[in-house]
Parts: sequence; structure tokens; C-alpha cells
Amino acid sequence: QLQLVESGGGLVQPGGSLNLSCAVSGGRGMNYVAVGWFRQAPGKEREGVSCISSSGNTRHYAESVKGRFTISRDNAKKMIYLQMKNLRPEDQAVYYCGGREGPFYSDYVSLRRNEYTTWGQGTQVIISL
Repeated sequence: QLQLVESGGGLVQPGGSLNLSCAVSGGRGMNYVAVGWFRQAPGKEREGVSCISSSGNTRHYAESVKGRFTISRDNAKKMIYLQMKNLRPEDQAVYYCGGREGPFYSDYVSLRRNEYTTWGQGTQVIISL
């Protein structure tokens, strides 16, 4: 079965940067997995941050992170990355990696959380001086 494990969270100052990783295992392989990064703050719903199609050719970002976050994937390493720059206090949350398995009939990928069936355990990002 498909499994995802996040890592890289920690404490960072406002304006700082942090890189998150999501290791993918199981399933039918990276070419069959679309991935989204989501985050959830206390008392709030899990919201989409960024997502990337199985091919890597289609990417989406929430408006709140455009220009600051970059999603990428390395299928050979079975890894998904989220590079976060210019972090703001509002970015503080537990970040989750979500997976959706194909087959895919297009390069479609979505930030709708219900599109994803498999989740990692989450990694906490704290923004503080």
C-alpha cells in the first residue's frame, strides 16, 4: 500500500526558510502518485498549500504561498519537496503530505483535500522569534 512520511519541520523565525520532504513508498510507483502538501493549524481545517501531478508537469499553489513556496519531486528518489521561504506567522501549522494514486488519464491534480486518500503523520512547522 501507498505510504507517505513527512520530515523537515521545526522552528524557524519569521522571514526564514525551511524545506520539507515527503518520502513515498509502496503503491505502484511514483509515476502513479500525485501529491499535495496540506497544512492544519489548531482550530482550523486542513487546507491545501501546493500540489504536483504524477509527471511533475502540473503544479498548483494556494494564493497565500505563491512566490514563497516551491513544490518539486524527484521520482527516482521517491521524494516530494516543499521549499518554503519568507515564512510568516500564518504559516505555522502541521504540514501533511497527501497522496492520490492513479491511473491518471490526464495531468490533473487538485488542492481539494478530498482528492487524497493517503496521508503522512505530519510534521510541525513553528514560526517564532
